Parts: sequence; structure tokens; C-alpha cells
Amino acid sequence: MEFTSIQALLDAYKRGVTTPEAYLRQQWTQAKADVNHCWISNISEAQLDGYIKALKNSNPELKPLYGVPFAIKDNIDLLGLPTTAACKEFAYSPGSSAFVVQALIEAGAVPLGKTNLDQFATGLNGTRSPYGACQNSIDPTYISGGSSAGSAVSVALKQVLFSLGTDTAGSGRVPAAFNRLVGMKASIGRISCRGLVPACRTLDCITVFAHSVDDIEHVLPVAGQYDPSDCYARDFSESDSEVTYSFDKPRIGVPRDTQLEFFGNDNYRRRFTESKAQCEALGAELVDVDFSPFLDAAKLLYHGPWVAERYAGIKAFFDEHEADCDPAIQAIIGGARGLTAVDAFNAQYQLQALKKRCDAILNSVDAILIPTAGSIYTIEEMQADPIQLNTNLGFYTNFMNLLDYAAIAVPADDESENMPFGITLFSDKGTEPKLLEMAKAYTGKSRIEVGERIPESMVMAVCGAHMAGLPLNHQLISRQASFLEKRRSAARYQFFALAGEGPKRPGMVRTKEGGNRIELELWEMPTARFGDFLAGIPSPLGLGKVELDDGTWVTGFICEEAGAAGGRDISHFGSWRGFLASKSDS
Repeated sequence: MEFTSIQALLDAYKRGVTTPEAYLRQQWTQAKADVNHCWISNISEAQLDGYIKALKNSNPELKPLYGVPFAIKDNIDLLGLPTTAACKEFAYSPGSSAFVVQALIEAGAVPLGKTNLDQFATGLNGTRSPYGACQNSIDPTYISGGSSAGSAVSVALKQVLFSLGTDTAGSGRVPAAFNRLVGMKASIGRISCRGLVPACRTLDCITVFAHSVDDIEHVLPVAGQYDPSDCYARDFSESDSEVTYSFDKPRIGVPRDTQLEFFGNDNYRRRFTESKAQCEALGAELVDVDFSPFLDAAKLLYHGPWVAERYAGIKAFFDEHEADCDPAIQAIIGGARGLTAVDAFNAQYQLQALKKRCDAILNSVDAILIPTAGSIYTIEEMQADPIQLNTNLGFYTNFMNLLDYAAIAVPADDESENMPFGITLFSDKGTEPKLLEMAKAYTGKSRIEVGERIPESMVMAVCGAHMAGLPLNHQLISRQASFLEKRRSAARYQFFALAGEGPKRPGMVRTKEGGNRIELELWEMPTARFGDFLAGIPSPLGLGKVELDDGTWVTGFICEEAGAAGGRDISHFGSWRGFLASKSDS
């Protein structure tokens, strides 16, 4: 008997169509017969009997995952089976299950075993394992995606109904894309990482694979229970309860066409274009965004000192057993030995500067849509060029945890004649409810709705007396606003020195044709201080949306066209500072 959703299985139990014992024994037998190299170890029949007995002695109504089989990536602890991280010499027997595993078991879920992965969770392809290259569920000559290879394929082959993976560079998303699954990479700290062999401890996320967004929604509240003993855990329960949904047209950012990369895969390029069209057909407004700062951040993960964090996680073992590791792992982790604390701090400064830019772009839209991966490769191709092709797989994923964002990967289409292609929606940390709703709408081909959340801070563009060092800048400073960067508007504005008493100030008026680029400063202000700031803005000025020269929109000062009457057109100066300098020169 086959089930592809958690709710369908629970309903079958309730109706007596099957029993937990019959179904779990069937799935355990199927998992043990796997030929795709999904599993490193399975529970014994005696262990399975123990789980079945525990279910018989419990109340199904109190266990939301009653009798649901799942798989665990073998860098996450399960009491009773060794944890190997796909390295036989590293294997140890844990004294307890990982926090998230124990939470799932207490909710009635039954682990069938530990799944294959790229060794030490270092890779995105699924071939870097002494337990065999994990084969794709659709075509075994293709890679499964990694490092959470077996976790994804075991779900895709319906051996289990959901699984736990991990994600540091994309390992919870790329395998989902290559096996027609949903992969939820929640915010850092939402799912406890206590009991996980770290890759990059500050960035690691435990992830969930399933066949549908509904199943992710079934599992995530259980898996995402707050763990006060995990120093990197974060409690999002309060912010989740504040989310409401509206029917306003959501704005979804997409990278400019020139910033997309498909590595020669025209099939994937076409399907991403069709994915964008589907979003528009479902009610979203697509907005081109500058993707370059996200790509620059991505380069830091493997070409910066975060590789040293991978080394730190297994240093004692690696220094003694480097020769026992996969050659690609030796090259990547071994290369971290020459990195210094100075390198780490310099990269942190670079990342923080990039995050300011990326956050400003992300705050201008409700979410950003990207391909999950730009191409897919055969196992033979991957093994012939393991470093470069793996780098290609991380093009759209490596930045996500560095920038502290949440993401969900979903199948893009139903093209069964082709290898799977997937898309990812991402937004800021703590926005999982919004992303789940949008992903559900996309996969269900229903109207896309957007979760409305009041952000902690807002980015504002100023063009006149509120700029740094000018007379009204104190109004920003006193409200804990911080300077982000200098920018220019799109070439769609006229700029006026307004008439009237009080501090001299300009007004930007949007034009239907022509116009000029005006120098701006972007400032970030706590949302709680926006109300009293807005109340003090005199007519004819106000706050609205200002278009930047990269096509994104931010909140900023705008002026009514009638309010500019009597003012002096100073557009040719291009900036308020330029105009003031001309007055002082005269």
C-alpha cells in the first residue's frame, strides 16, 4: 500500500485501511532493499518492534505524526545507530538522539534509519561518499544532489514520507530540485542543531524534505520546537503568531536576465522563464532586482574563511585521518589550514556590507524567486570534474545562510519527460509562514497571497536636508536610524528647490517621460519610529515609493507636483549637495 502524503496515511490508519505495524514493516522492508545508495544504516527488526509497541501503547490523537516513517541524514544523531557523517573512521555511537529527532519520535514518527550524504556534509552532488554515489530517483545515471542525498531520494522513492537533511550551502534545496520534492530550509536556529555533526556551526540548518508543502506544514511545528539548550537556537513563536494574510498583489523579485546562469542548460533557462510567467499568472508582480550582492556574498562561503569553520568542526579527527577522507573533502577542508583570524574578521566586514545591500533589496519586495540550481549533471560528469561542477550547483544557494534568510524549494513544473527543475522562494529570517503560503499557491496553481508582517526596520531614501551632516539629519539620528549607502534614483525625476519658510529643502517629482537621476542616501530606521517621523513631515512632502537606478523601490521622500510650483528646477545639479555648493560658490 502506497501513500504520498502524511494526512492520507493518518486517515488510512483512522479508517482501518491499514495499521501502523503493517505499513511500517512494509516500508522498513522496502528501505532495506534500496539499490540507490540511499541508506548507510537501518534500524533492526527488534528496534522496529520497539517503535511499533510504543505506538500501540499511545493515543493517536495526541501524536500528530503517529506511525509516520521518516529518514535521518547520517550527520544527525539517532540513539541506537552509529553516526558516521559518511566517514567510516569517524563513526561514533551517540548517547542520545538529536533534539529534533527526539521531538519527532515523541510526536509518533518512526525513524527507519540513517541516510547517505556527501562526506561531512561538504558537497551539493551526493557522490562524495564511501557508501556509494547516491543515485537520482528519476534517472539513476544522474546525481541526486547533496549533501542530503539519501534523505531526499528515500522520500522521492516513497520509502519514507519525510526526512531530515541539513543545509549550510544548499544541501536542503538542491536535492529537492533534482528529485521533484519540497525542501524547507528554515531560518537559522528555528530547528535545533543539537545532536548534529557541524559543517559550519554558525550557519547550519536542519531541513525537511517532503512531497508537498502541506506535509512540510505538518512536520515543521514539531521539528521546530524551541530548544533552550542549543546556543544557536532562536524562538520564532511570537513572530509567527503575528502573521496575517491579505489578497494584495505580492511583489516578487527576480534576478536580471544578465545575472542568471544556467551553465549551458537551455532547458532549465526555458523552464525558469515559464516559472516566472506562472507567478505572474497567479497574481504576482515581478520586479527585476540587482542580484550581484547576493552572488558576491555566495563567493565567501567556499572562497573565504568559512571553510575554516568546517575544519574547526572536525579538526581533531581530520588532522589524524585526513588520508581516510574523500579526496574532494581533503582538498576543501585541508585548504583551510592557512586561513587566519584576520582573514575571518575581514570577511565578516565584507559580508556585513553586502548584507546591508541585500537586505535593502529584499525589503523592497515580498520574496525573491530564483532557480534552485542552474543545471544538473550525470554522476559520470560530476566525478570527472568534482570541484567546478559542485561550485556550479551552489550558484543560487551559497549565500542564503550567510545572509540569514529562510527559503523553500519546490518543483517548478510537471515536465515528466525531462529531469526535474526546481525554483526557490526566499525572504528574511522568520518569514516561513509567508514562504509556505506562497509556495503552496505556486504548486497548487492558485492565487499567490502574501503574508503581511511589520518589519523591525525599514529602509528610507532621503535626498535633501536629512542627509548626513545637513540641518535635519538629527531627526534621523535621534530615531536610531543608521546610514546604509549612497545611491541614485532612476532617471525619472525632476528635482526642485522648494519655496517657503524654514529649512531649505528639495522635492522630487516623478515624471512620465525623461527625468534625471538624483543622488540619495539610504538610511535604516526602526519601524516603531516611522510614525512620529512621518507626522513631522510638512506639506507638500510625504513618504512614498522611490525607484532606484537598479529598478528596485524603497520608501522615500516624494513631492506633490502642485507643491513644486514656485520652486526652482535644480535637476541639472543631480543632488542637493551639488545645488548647495553652487550657492556657496556664488
